[in-house]
Amino acid sequence: MAVSGVSGTSGTSQSTSRTTIAENFDTFLNILTTQLKNQNPLDPMDTNQFTAQLVQFTGVEQQLKTNQFLETLLLTSQSTAKTDAVSYIGKQVTASGRTGSLTDDEAVFWAYNAPQNVANATVTIKNSSGQVVYTETGSLAAGAGTFRWDGVGSDGAMKPNGVYTIDIQGTNVQGKSVNVSTSTLGIVTAVDFSGEVPMLTIGNTKVAISDITDVRIAPSTTTPPANDTGSDTEENEDA
Repeated sequence: MAVSGVSGTSGTSQSTSRTTIAENFDTFLNILTTQLKNQNPLDPMDTNQFTAQLVQFTGVEQQLKTNQFLETLLLTSQSTAKTDAVSYIGKQVTASGRTGSLTDDEAVFWAYNAPQNVANATVTIKNSSGQVVYTETGSLAAGAGTFRWDGVGSDGAMKPNGVYTIDIQGTNVQGKSVNVSTSTLGIVTAVDFSGEVPMLTIGNTKVAISDITDVRIAPSTTTPPANDTGSDTEENEDA
């Protein structure tokens, strides 16, 4: 859902515009009144000219009222946008991207989508410095799925909290590359209105509200679902 930016600059601009029109309106009214007071009774203002000035007077008044209405409408729209953004707090959202946050309370989990079955998939997770901390291989079924990482690296050591990125590369049974898309998945904890577009806080990362592709009620447990990879499926079948 695309939402226009919320900024105090727009309100200031509208207020300045309204003030300028109001000043022009008052100036026009003073000039017209002075002209009527000082006209020669024996040679009054031409009727057509007077009518034209009254039309201008009405036009300026209408412009002022229109700007006041538009300013009220803009403020209402901004308030609605903020209310809509705040309603995301506590919801589980999916957004385009590859980042995820590892915290003390939750593991990192991402959503992915494969256009077809992936016979050989390699999942690579990197830290904020670009260093590879975890890799896993397996197979993926066509369609949407989730991948969970509990923070334990390939070396068996627990990695520090922070922002991590995921990359999934794979090929089908014919050995041809399959483009697997990934998305950020997490619970919204806060909303930042300081920029032009509201930013949703998910763990240690911020995601633009315009990048949200899916919103769901947060699961009752903070434990993310198991990886939907072929390797996990094979282990479950063996069990």
